[in-house]
Amino acid sequence: MAIGTNLKKLRNRTKLSQQEIADMLNLDRSTYINWENETSDVKSQYIPKLAEIFKVGIEDLFNEEKKIQINNNFENKDNAGGVGIQKGSVVINIVNLSDKESSETFRKQLEDLVNKINK
Repeated sequence: MAIGTNLKKLRNRTKLSQQEIADMLNLDRSTYINWENETSDVKSQYIPKLAEIFKVGIEDLFNEEKKIQINNNFENKDNAGGVGIQKGSVVINIVNLSDKESSETFRKQLEDLVNKINK
């Protein structure tokens, strides 16, 4: 999977339009579209900014599949607890756990389950 495919997946995940990303990068929309369609290469000067926009590491722009990520997201604006897991394009988020301890216990159990599946 090349960077164009990853850019498109990341953009869809963030629900940003091609125009919005082009604006953030001070580019023409057609330039960004060419990157996603892989008809032109992304200039290296834009790679750190793309990673920042999508909130991923630079290497994630180029990787075929992201590693599993399990997050304990207890700190959010409404103070509801939550746990999330991601593998590739599959994302599972559990929210509104009653307390931080329950959230951490569930995160650990979910992580153990995923590790068993991947063995």
